Amino acid sequence: MTRGSIFNRLKGKKQGNTSQSPVGKHTGFTNQITKNLDDNLMNVKQMMGDPGDLVVRELTIGGAGTRAAIIYISGITDEDLINNNILKTIQLNKKEFESNQLDEIHKKVIAITDVQKSNNLDDVSFGILNGNTAFYLDGQETVLLIGTTGGESRSIEQPDSETLIRGPRDGFVESIETNIALVRRDIKDPNLRFKQHEVGKRSKQKLVLCYVEGIVNPELVNEVSRRLESIDIDYISDSAYVEQWIEDSFLSPFPQILNTERPDKISSDLIQGKVAIIVDGTPFALVAPLSIGDSLHTMEDYNQRWFSATLLRLLRYLSAFFALFLPGLYIALVSYHPGMIPSTLTYSIAATREGVPFPAAVEAMLMAITFEILHEAGIRLPKVIGQTIGIVGGLVIGEAAVSAGIVSPIMVIVTALTAIATFSVPSYSVAIAFRTLRFGFIIAAAFLGLYGIVIVYIMINIHIVNLKSMGIPYSTPFAPTFTNDWKDLVLRAPITKLTKRPSYLKTMDSQSKDNKPG
Repeated sequence: MTRGSIFNRLKGKKQGNTSQSPVGKHTGFTNQITKNLDDNLMNVKQMMGDPGDLVVRELTIGGAGTRAAIIYISGITDEDLINNNILKTIQLNKKEFESNQLDEIHKKVIAITDVQKSNNLDDVSFGILNGNTAFYLDGQETVLLIGTTGGESRSIEQPDSETLIRGPRDGFVESIETNIALVRRDIKDPNLRFKQHEVGKRSKQKLVLCYVEGIVNPELVNEVSRRLESIDIDYISDSAYVEQWIEDSFLSPFPQILNTERPDKISSDLIQGKVAIIVDGTPFALVAPLSIGDSLHTMEDYNQRWFSATLLRLLRYLSAFFALFLPGLYIALVSYHPGMIPSTLTYSIAATREGVPFPAAVEAMLMAITFEILHEAGIRLPKVIGQTIGIVGGLVIGEAAVSAGIVSPIMVIVTALTAIATFSVPSYSVAIAFRTLRFGFIIAAAFLGLYGIVIVYIMINIHIVNLKSMGIPYSTPFAPTFTNDWKDLVLRAPITKLTKRPSYLKTMDSQSKDNKPG
């Protein structure tokens, strides 16, 4: 995506509004760097609106006392780096420079690796807004853009959204450079590629597409790159904007791209032949493509012995079943098919429901909505208070509702079990999809009983087999069937048996020689 000219936009706005008075005696600015230092400084200030955090430091250099200036924005730069590696080195250097002073300063004085030249005001302002420092020299039509990006940032720590009992304790942060370094630390392969893009017309955030050349299918890289280049938006606050822009179907409740804060998850998926997207300013990276089976996998599945990991994965699939079907099944059996329940249990349920004024469907809907409200309140409140609201609120409301005869005790048990099962789903986005679809099953069971549940289940299956993630079927490897990939689907085979990459990805190198799963 080509970056539009800041100067042209501002100039057009200035011409359209003639009532604005110029700053001081300066009647306008040019997009080209001039030889006059005062004009150059005025151009930068006027283009950027002369903000309070814009630092302009004028100085003299060399024995001849040539005028110079550095410009940067406080807060997004490393000011210690500027003071020690630019200002100090320049001011302590008193020797006479040769004819091309700027090259001399670039090569012999500035002690920073990342230095670029520019003679365009757009590039200079864009560099300053990215945390670079612009170095102006009087009489020169070229500016040095020095890499001094820094400022306050969050330290690397374990992500709260994906905790593990056994595994690495590092997580992504808001700095794209740090996140790239974390991936490089895991994958020391010269074929690891980071293809940079720029998103956001006004925010101009950096975004990198990560993949391992020689493993990933080139068609997948081209398709993801094409979708990234199609993004047309002013500002991106999180990778969720990118996810929603490039996904295959915005009407689907299921996420088609996985988000994660774990560098080991990204590295593992890259080795398997997938691609990752890291966006500057957010700790959540994206992984594509995504299949329905991947939604219930965690990195801890591969950090435990295969037998224990298989049991945990089966438990996770059972939890997903409860999260989707349990309230609907309760309504269908109690309201339409009591003959399918053992007689003793039927009498017990009937006794607990005696005096309840609402039918089972209304009862389930009330409890489900109450749970969703408590869950949302627990997220929005401060962490300590949120946990208290979730636990105490659930106990108090459930007990009060039963005592008042509004709901039956068995309904409270069903709601609590459903909530616990929902929390067992590893991906928060998938858990939200299950919570949404659960209401569909409740409504279907209220009108048609088990027949309604079967109809909704068939509709969801039809949707899943037609859904794609980056052009790859979402239901893979169930359908289309890739039996070799079933070793790491519902069951988890021993690590020594997981020697091939997923067949449905059509990787260039199908043999996973390091046995690292994804």
